[in-house]
Amino acid sequence: MTAQQATYPDSYYAATANAAPERPPLEGEHSCDVCIVGAGYSGLVTGLFLAEKGYKVMVLEADKVGFGASGRNGGQLINGYSRGFDQIKSAYGEDTANAIVSMSFDGANVIRDKVKTYDISCDLKSKGSFFAAYTAAQMKDLEHEKQLWERFGHTELEIMDKETVGKDVVGSDAYVGGMVDRWGGHMHPLNLALGEAAAIESLGGTIFENSKVTKVEKTAKPEVYTANGKITADFVVVCGGGYMDEKTLPEIANKVMPVSSQIITTEILGDDVCNQLMPADYCIEDCNYILDYYRVTGDKRLLFGGGIVYGGATPADIKAKLGPNMKKVFPQLKDVKIDFAWSGQMSFTFRRLPHVGRLTDNIYFVHGFSGHGVTPTHLMGKLVAEAIAEQSAGFDVFASIRHFPWPGGRTFRVPLTALGAWFYALREKLGL
Repeated sequence: MTAQQATYPDSYYAATANAAPERPPLEGEHSCDVCIVGAGYSGLVTGLFLAEKGYKVMVLEADKVGFGASGRNGGQLINGYSRGFDQIKSAYGEDTANAIVSMSFDGANVIRDKVKTYDISCDLKSKGSFFAAYTAAQMKDLEHEKQLWERFGHTELEIMDKETVGKDVVGSDAYVGGMVDRWGGHMHPLNLALGEAAAIESLGGTIFENSKVTKVEKTAKPEVYTANGKITADFVVVCGGGYMDEKTLPEIANKVMPVSSQIITTEILGDDVCNQLMPADYCIEDCNYILDYYRVTGDKRLLFGGGIVYGGATPADIKAKLGPNMKKVFPQLKDVKIDFAWSGQMSFTFRRLPHVGRLTDNIYFVHGFSGHGVTPTHLMGKLVAEAIAEQSAGFDVFASIRHFPWPGGRTFRVPLTALGAWFYALREKLGL
């Protein structure tokens, strides 16, 4: 992709994005306190916190601000990670699990604070998020998760039965029950990224678009190169996500795998229909291993996402892939027009926890949010900024986690992971 061709995918978010300036590519040699690679959430929030502390920040983006998962996701403020307390404890021990889960609620607070502080217009709704269960086994898991979260002071949780869900949450009889998290919410993700970028610039930071990084030199003062420029910085933070070129930092490339998810968005449905479909205006995700997620947009459409493709490919027909899932939940939408359909890549780690750390004393990396990245990226931006500016016990906990390469290497990681997903999907169909 050349600099002239860089543009957003044809998505609902791009069609309804707030106005943003055209940011030039990097030309010539520059210097700064902190150079950030990647203008997605983790890079933008790191840069914003550091700019607030008075650091001179420069951000390099290969395409446009929010081009990747940050500008394509479901827009859901979901607390937690892609793995729960028990799985983290089993892999890394109770102390690490306690530390990680205790921080998991801070990401949504960062979002709310930055939206309020910088008056970011992104249709933020803090009404709640809902986890929808198809089976009794999933309900049992939710009840267990509620007990665990309450140990960490999260008291805004409620288990609901089938009747209550159908009356108060979602106009569908697809679910046997679920759990509401009233600390959740949803928003327009691309406009959030654009607002965070503008906030950085308001504090004196600089963002270069169409500036793909070709090399990071691990010198005493790291040097970051693009095709037409170079930045020398005291610190470098690499936040590439699912779109990072594996050659940028080959030392960490084998710890993540690109995985795509898809979203469709209906025509405008209006207040009456949306109130029937989603009376509580929560964002919703189901409890399946390969889950569906959906919400009502600010202009009263249903935005429905789901499906994954290991390796990051885009399905040939996204509407055909997701349409049946949407109609399974909402058969009343069988004749609705789909106005937008798109795909986006995420980076998955084998353990499904963020992969963060230091390559040297002054080169940091952040990626691998594994499908639950909206709130954890904002938490991690705060922690990385704290680690650079002073100390961060929270960052050190995440950096201490050992991550493993994907089994099978680049050749076999996709078929092996797809086989595992098939196994879990079969368990769900059997109600296990």
